[in-house]
Amino acid sequence: MRDNFPSIQLRARKGWLAGRDGIVISFFIQRTPADFAPAVWRALQTYLRAIPDGTLGWYPSDDGDMAPLDDAGWKHLRQCLLEPPWNGLRSIELMESPSEAGGYHFEYYGRQLGDPILEDPISSVSFTFPTEYLREHGASHLQSLALQLGYELPFNFGYASFAIVSPQGLFSSGDWKLTEALLARYPGLDAYNNRELSAVIGTHALAPAWLTFLGQPLLGQLGGIDALRNALHFPEVSLLPMDGDRVLVTLDEWPDPIDTQTKAIPPQYRALARLMEPFLFQYKGEELLPFQHDTNQWLRRFL
Repeated sequence: MRDNFPSIQLRARKGWLAGRDGIVISFFIQRTPADFAPAVWRALQTYLRAIPDGTLGWYPSDDGDMAPLDDAGWKHLRQCLLEPPWNGLRSIELMESPSEAGGYHFEYYGRQLGDPILEDPISSVSFTFPTEYLREHGASHLQSLALQLGYELPFNFGYASFAIVSPQGLFSSGDWKLTEALLARYPGLDAYNNRELSAVIGTHALAPAWLTFLGQPLLGQLGGIDALRNALHFPEVSLLPMDGDRVLVTLDEWPDPIDTQTKAIPPQYRALARLMEPFLFQYKGEELLPFQHDTNQWLRRFL
């Protein structure tokens, strides 16, 4: 599995890198940001200790320009998370490059529950790694790191997956035909956009992934850990109970792009998808926008 990952380079029209191959770890949290912002800060420190020193060097400043992540920048971001008036109720994006997608990104979107402007808001936090990090350190290391992050965060849903790594969903700036071809060939490839999804998914699930984190109320709606055990009788699957009535479901030893030109979708992915289907996020409405219709189909790719 170590050499089973396609190399992805999505270029925008002017040539800058809009997305690349890597791993994303995402969590969705239905709580008031002030209640869990310290946990986000601790999880960020865990992430920073795991990646090369100085990798995250830039962030969008309050005026919209890219600013270097120096001591003043860190002080400002810490205040945004932990101190009034924000107390975590804002977005924070840390990037490897000021001008294109790198392999390492941190994205946090603190949402006010019940925000009348958004459809069904929930806070989210994500951490990314280039594929080279996975190859160098191995899947068990990344699984352990994802578990450390998950223990810090009071998630209701989360996952880790092979992915198109691209901050703010900027992969859409690349050749969309190439992106569509990649997603059609590799159902194990995630094309995440937490800025968009955290405004609408509420406590719904997304598609199963290599690592799938289930918290409340979702785990209870699925029937609890016993229902998972009954549905996932596969040698590749492991279930790890976590505190707070949560569980980590691991579907394979390594993240799998699932190249449909060489193999079928593994049955454990389909089994978990069927169990999660009633609680899967889908855009609703009689006249969906094209991207909403495509997202609905893509989230159902394992069914």
